[in-house]
Amino acid sequence: MVMIFTLVTAVQEKLNEIVDQIKTRREEEKKQKEKEAEEAEKQLFHGTPVTIENFLSWKAKFDAELLEIKKKRMKEEEQAGKNKLSGRQLFETDHNLDTSDIQFLEDAGNNVEVDESLFQEMDDLELEDDEDDPDYNPADRESDLTD
Repeated sequence: MVMIFTLVTAVQEKLNEIVDQIKTRREEEKKQKEKEAEEAEKQLFHGTPVTIENFLSWKAKFDAELLEIKKKRMKEEEQAGKNKLSGRQLFETDHNLDTSDIQFLEDAGNNVEVDESLFQEMDDLELEDDEDDPDYNPADRESDLTD
């Protein structure tokens, strides 16, 4: 009986050692994977160290690209006709524009005549005044729509 007990305890101890070894191996593998993932993440964020020479060469390339883009835009604008002068610029460059509208109307024979008697008696007109309306509430927009 004593012999069987010592054999069983020896087997149990050996099995416990094997289980412990498996657990430690799994933990070590897990730590190794985490460490590799962390190093890979660090490599993503690690770039070329910035020195004065590197920065100046990059800036020269960048400025050249921006200049090229601006030139392309200017060409596109010229082709599309967006480089037209504004009204003020046209007026300042060509002094005939201030009389050209009047001359155009006179040439077309469209002389507009205004009957000033229509505008002399403004007091006789019945104009709606929102302030006189007793139901008018400026905060309530729907009251205006229902009337």
